[in-house]
Amino acid sequence: NMLYMVIVPIIPDYIAAMRGGGGTAGPSAPAGGNGSGGGNRSLLPARYPPASGGNEDVQIGVLFASKAMLQLLVNPLSGTLIDRVGYEAPLLAGLAVMFLSTATFAFAENYATLFAARSLQGLGSAFADTAGIALIADRYAEEPARSRALGTALACISFGSLAAPPFGGVLYEFAGKRVPFLVLACVCLLDGLLLLVLAPPGGTGARANMPVGTPIHRLMIDPYIAVVAGALATCNIPLAFLEPTIANWMKDSMGASEWEVGLTWLPAFFPHVLGVYVTVRLAAAYPHLQWFYGALGMAIIGASSCLVPACRNFGQVIIPLCGICFGIALVDTALLPTLAFLVDVRHVSVYGSVYAIADISYSVAYALGPIVAGQIVHTMGFAQLNLGMGLANVLYAPVLLFLKNVCQMKPSHSERNILLEEGPKGLYDTIKMEERKG
Repeated sequence: NMLYMVIVPIIPDYIAAMRGGGGTAGPSAPAGGNGSGGGNRSLLPARYPPASGGNEDVQIGVLFASKAMLQLLVNPLSGTLIDRVGYEAPLLAGLAVMFLSTATFAFAENYATLFAARSLQGLGSAFADTAGIALIADRYAEEPARSRALGTALACISFGSLAAPPFGGVLYEFAGKRVPFLVLACVCLLDGLLLLVLAPPGGTGARANMPVGTPIHRLMIDPYIAVVAGALATCNIPLAFLEPTIANWMKDSMGASEWEVGLTWLPAFFPHVLGVYVTVRLAAAYPHLQWFYGALGMAIIGASSCLVPACRNFGQVIIPLCGICFGIALVDTALLPTLAFLVDVRHVSVYGSVYAIADISYSVAYALGPIVAGQIVHTMGFAQLNLGMGLANVLYAPVLLFLKNVCQMKPSHSERNILLEEGPKGLYDTIKMEERKG
């Protein structure tokens, strides 16, 4: 997630420099130089991408969205593959592709190479993100350990997303374009080596004895999973749509300085971690209210989104942004374990495909954000964008009532139905079928 966001303060200025020999990423962005360090670069560009509709703006928007677009296309395949081969090998493959993508970013000299690197990042994330979350759900099969482990992962996701723009901006200004990417490439390499030590792919024969996972198309039409996927997509729309637009709005409406624009989202990391902690503790004490924590989070996101246009200075705008991230933490931390539980009780306990569906939900929001958000602001206005996003979250919150009785489902009933409906497919299923008959 640091790799996903670290390009925000780097690429617009770098593309302008490639095209104009030291141009700017937009009218209000300072001079950029040639990417070798120095110059008065902002921590976060004023235009990511701007809504002026120029060719360069379109290029930047497509570049930022290409990662989520390819991830959206690859996720159905990656989820199916993970279900078939296990979690460790796809996770290692995803890390390897992300390492290659990061190194390519560091040495890219033209737009085509940048686009290829960004698309490679989406391919790697489709495997690494899905396999990583599925591996956690598989290794921590019981509550509250599963919620606690997934909550830890979500806190790290938040840190990577929110800390990356200032991290990339500072290193870009003082060390040049390549250094942020080389640092993250080393992190990818270290992570891959640790995976080989702790969970080597093919290290055990456990995968051969596991059941065949439910196909992803059947999971998609499960109404409970569909409700969760819709909530995950809806709650992430404000974050995905504000990231490309809030910098311009802050400069135009409140005359925000470069450091204020660069640090807009960083304070939101702390309420996000607080939201994860609170939800994990509440889920441990009252596990039957997971749907309510998600609905409450969506209501908070909706109210916070509506408050953003009313802010008049940097201190004020931090408050609703913190509310949005706090609400997202409630929704994600409550509903990601719910997906695993739904698979346990209604399908087969293999998690690659169901977390591929979750990744698709996120990717829908982040694929649309860099391209659509600027056009909405340009045609309708920033206030209307936020009111629409807030209303969508508030209206979706009651839909989570559909999940109210999920905790009362029993896994044995569903597993028996799955086995009787599809028939035995291997030794594991045959043994289970004989047990049921007995």
